[in-house]
Amino acid sequence: MKQNEAVIQTLERLGGVATLGQLNQEVFTIKDCEWKTKTPFASIRRIVQLDKNIYKIKPGLYGLVSFKNELENKGFIQETEQNKDSNEIKEFNHSYYQGLLIKIGNLRGFKTFVPSQDKNRLFLNEKLATLSTLDVLPGYSYPSIVKRSSTVDVIWFNEREMPHSFFEVEHSTDIQNSLVKFNDLQDFYARMIIVADKKRKQEYLQKIKYSSFAYLNKENRVSFLDYEAVNKQYETIIEQQQYEVLL
Repeated sequence: MKQNEAVIQTLERLGGVATLGQLNQEVFTIKDCEWKTKTPFASIRRIVQLDKNIYKIKPGLYGLVSFKNELENKGFIQETEQNKDSNEIKEFNHSYYQGLLIKIGNLRGFKTFVPSQDKNRLFLNEKLATLSTLDVLPGYSYPSIVKRSSTVDVIWFNEREMPHSFFEVEHSTDIQNSLVKFNDLQDFYARMIIVADKKRKQEYLQKIKYSSFAYLNKENRVSFLDYEAVNKQYETIIEQQQYEVLL
């Protein structure tokens, strides 16, 4: 079997759509295909970019042309400059990047949580509730503090069920709202990260300088992470799993 045929067969098995990270995980389970190359992940990346049977839905996410109508009916709409600000794309992106953050957290050995109002949202063909490892928010502090964190988009917890990282995905809503939330959680030794399109970084840099967030800004408590970096880190973690020893 040719390498591009193995990629197409893997996409078919995954319902016609997959992240590049998923392809990097699954394609090598096809025994009829040999990858006689020192850079198999680069080969997969080249195939999804060049094969006429595959199209890009958004950065890091690919679908089969033969499944395109079916995928669009499920909400997998190809993102373009013309439609990227539509309600359909906004809603899809929010749960999509929540899902990636959950997957990265799981792969790194953290316990993961999404708020109740998002549990039935989908990451590709799976509910976020299925991906996250915690059904309820751990009682890690005073009830008022725990309640305040209950709407954070994604939380990673360490083995002692203390928060390691708080993530807010900001596709279209006001970044200031997330900063207010982080400000209320500032007494915890946990990372606080705004995840958004890279074009919103200037907005973030402007609002973090508001006097209300003086402590967050002075102590560098909040970081900005763009969508492309999230995709790349997910793919990197998948690739690292192929090695027996990591340096």
